[in-house]
Amino acid sequence: MSHLIVHGGTPLRGRITPSANKNAVLPILCATLLTREPVRLHRVPDITDVRRILDLFRQMGSRVDADFATGTLLVQHPLPADLDAGPPTLPEAMRSGILLVPGLLARFGAARIAGDVKGCTLGAREIDPHVDVFQCFGAEVKRSPSEVWLQAPRPLHACDHWTDYASVTTTENFVLCAALARGTSTLTNAASEPHVQEFCAFMQLLGAHIQGAGTSRLTIEGVAALGGGEFTFTEDFHEVVTYLALGAITGGQVRVRNAQPAHFPLIDRTFARFGVRVMHDDGWSWTAADAGPLRVQPPFTPNMLPKVEAAPWPYLPADLLPIFVALGVRAEGSMLFWNKVYDGALGWTSELSKFGAHAFQSDPHRVVTFGGRPLHAAEVESPYIIRVAIALLMVAASTPGRSVIRNADPVRRAHPRFAENLVSLGAGVEWG
Repeated sequence: MSHLIVHGGTPLRGRITPSANKNAVLPILCATLLTREPVRLHRVPDITDVRRILDLFRQMGSRVDADFATGTLLVQHPLPADLDAGPPTLPEAMRSGILLVPGLLARFGAARIAGDVKGCTLGAREIDPHVDVFQCFGAEVKRSPSEVWLQAPRPLHACDHWTDYASVTTTENFVLCAALARGTSTLTNAASEPHVQEFCAFMQLLGAHIQGAGTSRLTIEGVAALGGGEFTFTEDFHEVVTYLALGAITGGQVRVRNAQPAHFPLIDRTFARFGVRVMHDDGWSWTAADAGPLRVQPPFTPNMLPKVEAAPWPYLPADLLPIFVALGVRAEGSMLFWNKVYDGALGWTSELSKFGAHAFQSDPHRVVTFGGRPLHAAEVESPYIIRVAIALLMVAASTPGRSVIRNADPVRRAHPRFAENLVSLGAGVEWG
């Protein structure tokens, strides 16, 4: 059940309510370790990474009442905070596992990282920025050939830190450490993505004192204890973009629930570079139905190749770049795509040639698509990158015939009921 079989060529139409953003859900789940009070969450997606973290909580003896049919989750962690077995090992195969460290330090005074805490195969995914944060707050870090051990006093002491780059998970780890640290902490060059803002809103709900959420500088005054609360996740903007793009690339129109159109001006302008007009009204977003074939819009500066640049927010998010690469191979004209974040995130574009598409990778960070060529159905191999599997599916869905996206399992890490949702829009998609 790891391959997606796609019978393409049908315009997708209908309405979709996206799931929550896994990049908000996972750090918020990790944050619940910082409180002994019950936390109730709504719109929790049934995805593999969520289940991995909940399995870890159950191993710790935590109370976990999950109803994925309604998306409701109640979690409460055990008393006393210390367990004879010591801190559990972080789960592998998910980058967000590193976000469990502050909670484990708060509960046990120690944490253990064994194996490889990794996510999608986007290139080098170092843990050094996280180690810098933990050491800044007073943790002692020791490394053996098989694992990394962290020990820290409780509570941690406050610190001031300036990150090498605006890393989402590093920012979240800083907030998690600072929330209960003694004193006032400041972080410069903080990430400000919508899911980081959502995470900060949850922390404030529990009683964390955070100033500057959504900016590049955070100030956090530590508190003695955090409380419980009830929180509802908003729609994942990645998924909003995905369904809008699926409607556009297949020549249809998908209306997507979207409570935060304020995050979309740059995303909308990026769609417009392919001749796709996005509209927002009354909590819904959709693309114009009369736009005609996709076509790259020429820049006003002569002799310049139009480009889409992806970098940390408020740039276009790098996670969305594959979605627009799929539009690029379909749109008439040429487009340069520039990933300024990851050094191994564009090698998959060679798979596009199996559809008959022309994409040239000029270096590890840049790809040029030469779109408008006739495409045909194909069997392609997806790397372990969530939205690359979706981008390949987008091309397949826009191409008549039977295509296969092999090793598409990463989709399940972020998007519950993805194939079922596509079927509801008229797509011929199934797991096989």
